[in-house]
Amino acid sequence: MTEKDYGKLVDEMSPRSPMWRNCLNAFWIGGLICVLGQLAICGYTALGLDKEAAGTAASISLVALSALLTGLSLYDNIAKHAGAGTLVPITGFANSIAAPAVEFKTEGFILGVGAKIFQIAGPVIVYGVSASVVYGIIYWITTLF
Repeated sequence: MTEKDYGKLVDEMSPRSPMWRNCLNAFWIGGLICVLGQLAICGYTALGLDKEAAGTAASISLVALSALLTGLSLYDNIAKHAGAGTLVPITGFANSIAAPAVEFKTEGFILGVGAKIFQIAGPVIVYGVSASVVYGIIYWITTLF
């Protein structure tokens, strides 16, 4: 069997990916998460918070809800159907922090949860902090002149 024949056989035997269905699920579930965030902003505004504080409170609520759903092993079930729709909003970031902690809780609080909580999100946080320091220094230097 030649390499070309083998490639053709693999293409024939491989299951087809339901790309359009996956895109639609990612779109509507990601949109639903965003609608939930907007409803939270409206709710916090109705409680008397200004727009900026309501946005912050809504973000905190979505992160807490995402971490709770991750701890209850429900977020993964949603992500199976939504794909990238659950990864793009802030809830995906919260899930990426909470999931390793939940996975390694059997190894103890310090060596399991404490060591693994930033396994995925840690590099993102380090990059964000480092980039903000560099940008801050550049901004400071440019404002001197």
